[in-house]
Amino acid sequence: METVYRDTNIIAVNKPAGLVVYSRQPGVSLMQQLVELLPDLTEVGRPPRYGLVHRLDKETSGIILIARNKETLKFLQKQFQERSVEKRYLGLIYGQIKPPQGSIESYLTRSPQDFRRQKSVPLGPNASGRLAQTDYQTLKTWTGYSLLEIRPKTGRIHQIRAQLSWKGHPIVGDRLYQFKNQSGPDCLSRMFLHSYSISLTWFDQKIKTFQAPLPEELEAVLKCLDQKQHVTT
Repeated sequence: METVYRDTNIIAVNKPAGLVVYSRQPGVSLMQQLVELLPDLTEVGRPPRYGLVHRLDKETSGIILIARNKETLKFLQKQFQERSVEKRYLGLIYGQIKPPQGSIESYLTRSPQDFRRQKSVPLGPNASGRLAQTDYQTLKTWTGYSLLEIRPKTGRIHQIRAQLSWKGHPIVGDRLYQFKNQSGPDCLSRMFLHSYSISLTWFDQKIKTFQAPLPEELEAVLKCLDQKQHVTT
């Protein structure tokens, strides 16, 4: 776990893939590690989240923000609730999504077939669930794969993964949402989804941005694709 930024109000960390953000069960989690490093976090918020203001799936890497005092926690929670925080991800998907730049809107609800999954429901007068919106832009394509910049406008559980799968283009390496018989590049050993940037308004009313570069193991996958396949764009 790498500390990207730290002051008396906030700590930004680069969470590795495979690490749970928080858990009510015994075991290693990001918040447990941070509480050991900064015991005063136990005075912020409620356990086991404490000063955590958002989350990432266990399989996703990238930026996580943790407030270090109650004032900052309230300040950040308000922005997330108002959806004024800009979150940017990099994700490798199967295929080439059409149009190459657009927005996905649907309702999300728990799948009746698999409680671990979220199910996308098309918008409509009789639809139910929680509204979710995800903007995306294709950055690069190869035969069979595309790299997207993904900007979720809402913060639903598994939002990016569920909506892209619903559109027929699951995140590569996502064992929960990819289709049967789909396999990624041999050089990929994890899900290719990384939260690389979060921008928000700070106390001085200026925009503050926290960034985490693409992990080396994912950079290696892109180089692998370049070497083994013809780049189409």
